[in-house]
Amino acid sequence: MIAPLEQHIALSGAGRPGKIIAVHISYRSRALERGRTPAAPSYFLKPSSSLGRSGDPVQRPPRTELLAFEGEIALIIGTPARRIHVEEAWAHVRWVTAANDWGLYDLRTADKGSNVRNKGRDGYTPVGPGLIDARQADPSGLRLRTWKNGQLVQEDTTGSLIFPLTQIIADLSQHLTLEEGDIILTGTPAGASVAEPGDVVEVEVDIPESGLTSGRLISRVQEGEDTFDESLGALPSADDKQREEAWGSRSAAGLPEQKQALTPQLRKKLQEVPVAGLSQELRRRGLNSVSIDGVRPTRPGSKLVGTAKTLRFLPYREDLFASHGGGFNAQKRVFDTVAEGEVIVIEARGERGSGTLGDILALRAAARGCAGVVTDGGVRDYSTVAEIDLPVFSQGPHPAVLGRLHVPWDTDLTISCGGATVQPGDIIVGDDDGVVVIPPGIAEEVADAALAKEAEDAWVAQQIREGHPVEGLFPMNSEWRARYEAGTSVHADPPSSTT
Repeated sequence: MIAPLEQHIALSGAGRPGKIIAVHISYRSRALERGRTPAAPSYFLKPSSSLGRSGDPVQRPPRTELLAFEGEIALIIGTPARRIHVEEAWAHVRWVTAANDWGLYDLRTADKGSNVRNKGRDGYTPVGPGLIDARQADPSGLRLRTWKNGQLVQEDTTGSLIFPLTQIIADLSQHLTLEEGDIILTGTPAGASVAEPGDVVEVEVDIPESGLTSGRLISRVQEGEDTFDESLGALPSADDKQREEAWGSRSAAGLPEQKQALTPQLRKKLQEVPVAGLSQELRRRGLNSVSIDGVRPTRPGSKLVGTAKTLRFLPYREDLFASHGGGFNAQKRVFDTVAEGEVIVIEARGERGSGTLGDILALRAAARGCAGVVTDGGVRDYSTVAEIDLPVFSQGPHPAVLGRLHVPWDTDLTISCGGATVQPGDIIVGDDDGVVVIPPGIAEEVADAALAKEAEDAWVAQQIREGHPVEGLFPMNSEWRARYEAGTSVHADPPSSTT
């Protein structure tokens, strides 16, 4: 059965739904696009005043640029749901329709995740135009499509959701009562992007096998007239990060691709040069506080090269551990999202009396292609971790878990580890001599200089082996320097004999 939306939802006055709940990342294609896969669904609220109909204009305020569309499947609750099981969740849905979860990324940073101003503006949640009877729909067999100016830009099915629709409904019901008329926006697949005044965006939900459809939800973008009073609150602003996320990629946003700090060529150089040589060249450049002190490899002979991904532990406090220590905490998030070639660097304040990772997390990091782990704390399951193909540098073994000394607090921020400041993206190099932090902007010149010095030291060592005295050779005086630069050697004088 298909019914017009107006028969079931009034978009003004008391007939509005009590709440609109939106899911963050829910499609696998979107997770791949964003570069992060959530372990559990997460949500935000949109005001009912943001509801709109098919055909209504969507306004982009003056002096803004990042009005983004997100085609979504909307579920309309038919009967109240509170603490229901997954198996019974779909029975509480009355209608299925199309929605467009519009957002103004220029206001996204100021909201810090709440999306109140970004996605709560009038008309930023159009739904419709028709309704599909949920009793005639398989929740795993719905298709979503979005068109921008007639070109198909999004297409996906609920079969590729990370979290099935029934799980989303049941999960929400354990936190709050879903009431009749409430709307759940179930997330958007890959392909969401930016629309400008004059663009037309259409969204449709259908069941291909039966032909049932919501019809096309039409939104026409207009230049708005609203202005913002600086004395009242944050003004719109856009940076390249928001442009990249609004458009879906740097290339789509017209941004130059970011230069890779650790190229394969630079990685090869850093694999060859010893940390002692890098430390010397960093010191020559005035960087004396870049050594992560007190850490040693679980496997002697390990070489570590990668870019830093940071994790911070705070000192243990009972109430903070209760709120931050359980579930998918910061520690688990880091090990479950580390990218290939990254080094997890952990701030544990030099506390050796507790483990900061164990064999399970080390295995997860290795499976994701992690380049290694550096912690100024301890390691549990030390001998097992040493057998894993993952360079790990630490203060040594300890059997205790986090709750003895640490609270896993935050990730991807500037930290202190072993007395050195480490920022996300810094280049980390380690061997049996220790671990150093190299600012990305000078990594290439430091590596080249260290390699050149290694070649020079090897030549000097050869002269010593041949019997030349150290004086004048190490460091080289002008005569020896000239011989070295000429690529020549000399025979040593026969050692003088003494009686």
